[in-house]
Amino acid sequence: MTGSLQTIWSYSSDNPLLFTQMYFWVFLVVVLVFYSIVYRRLSLRHFYLFLVSLFFYYKAGGLFFVLLLISVTVDYLAGQRIHNTREKWKKKGWIAFSLLINLSLLAYFKYTFFFVDILNRLTGLHIVPRDYLAVFSNTWFHTWFDVSSIFLPVGISFYTFQTISYTVDIYRKQVNPVKRFTDFAFYVTFFPQLVAGPIVRAAQFIPQLVRKYNLTRQQFGHALFLILTGLIKKIVIADFIAVNFVDRVFSHPAAFSGFENIMAAYGYAVQIYCDFSGYTDIAIGVALLFGFHIPLNFYAPYKAVTLTGFWRRWHISLSSWLRDYLYIPMGGNRKGKPRMYVNVLVTMILGGVWHGANYRFLIWGGFHGAGLVVEKMLGIPEKVNHDAGRWKKMLFSILTFHFVVFLWIFFRSENMELAHAMIFQITHQLHFTGVLQVVFTRWNVFLLILAALVIHWLPAQWQENVRGVFIRMPLIVKFLVTLVIIFLIIQLKSVGFQPFIYFQF
Repeated sequence: MTGSLQTIWSYSSDNPLLFTQMYFWVFLVVVLVFYSIVYRRLSLRHFYLFLVSLFFYYKAGGLFFVLLLISVTVDYLAGQRIHNTREKWKKKGWIAFSLLINLSLLAYFKYTFFFVDILNRLTGLHIVPRDYLAVFSNTWFHTWFDVSSIFLPVGISFYTFQTISYTVDIYRKQVNPVKRFTDFAFYVTFFPQLVAGPIVRAAQFIPQLVRKYNLTRQQFGHALFLILTGLIKKIVIADFIAVNFVDRVFSHPAAFSGFENIMAAYGYAVQIYCDFSGYTDIAIGVALLFGFHIPLNFYAPYKAVTLTGFWRRWHISLSSWLRDYLYIPMGGNRKGKPRMYVNVLVTMILGGVWHGANYRFLIWGGFHGAGLVVEKMLGIPEKVNHDAGRWKKMLFSILTFHFVVFLWIFFRSENMELAHAMIFQITHQLHFTGVLQVVFTRWNVFLLILAALVIHWLPAQWQENVRGVFIRMPLIVKFLVTLVIIFLIIQLKSVGFQPFIYFQF
């Protein structure tokens, strides 16, 4: 009994709290039961969900919830001072304070080793970085952290950008500060989207803090539909493709043919979309059960006709954040075309590095930026969207998709050597003599990749019709369909722990 209680209340890096675990859904049911008691009193509702979210983050990321509390406290105080201070220089000072604390924490945990490596390469020095926070913890609290590496706190990139947008929006007078600390803390830590987004703006969420709870039958059906489709995307599609094919090829690309490497690139395109969009589907659905609306984060990105269109459909909360808080403040398109091209390139490079401290992400972001610049120089988005016929749009869509798939190679590979090896296999070892044997051997994986892409490219109205049918089903039929889907998910669940891809960012 004591061991079971310890498992419930303690954190394990080998078994974090995830949407794909039964423990999470038991946790959610318990939280909803108590929520049904407190939801009528708004202040109590927010305080309760704040405590629940802290516990969720602790179970997902351990003691790093302290960093989350630091960011929450800093930006709550900064937001209050920016709003109440009349002098503009003081407002800017508080903005600078918020940015300094948030970006310093992000830089330390995410980019220390990357910056030290660049410094060593440029100067010829041999600085060996250490995690001095781990040293401090080991010395004073008798912990056993590894000081030779810095562990990246779960979700730090997401909640850092979220809190920064809050203070900046107050400075821009686009939103008023939240009065109660617990209300603001709840907004930042709300557990469905805390560790992997979407990045929820204050203007999108804060007005909901004063709304009474309301969950219609249609909204419940929508929430359940999103949760089920999200689980199918993650467990049935993404995890199956990863475990049975993609991970093997990307780990040892030279051991596989060029054709298998190409299929692994396609497979990863499907995997990362189903993994990340599956997470956000579940997050939106769970949030809706509590009466809160989280914005859409994906809109069939592989249907995009241009690269510009792709970034309007992929990870929408991040791409719009980069546009509003980086691209536009740098000048956007207001200072001439040459400056606009530079702004686009810099924004995408920084967006790439946001994903990780590695040259691979710099290349990934840089090539996306270069592609966007070329599109703007040639006026492709305007020409294709307004003047092109159906077949020309289809051609551009195929070209855009393959450009994105090619760059996923750099994004997924563990290092540049493996990325180069994969590209070499594709360009130099593309032998078709053994293709039929490969297809017969891996038919289930390839069929799943094809089915996922076909469903993705189906007309949006068809998908909306399926959702509508589910929402209109009688409650008992929804319950039976849910049981069948859960049974199938359990049967098809891949062996072992499979974290969401964006947990590492």
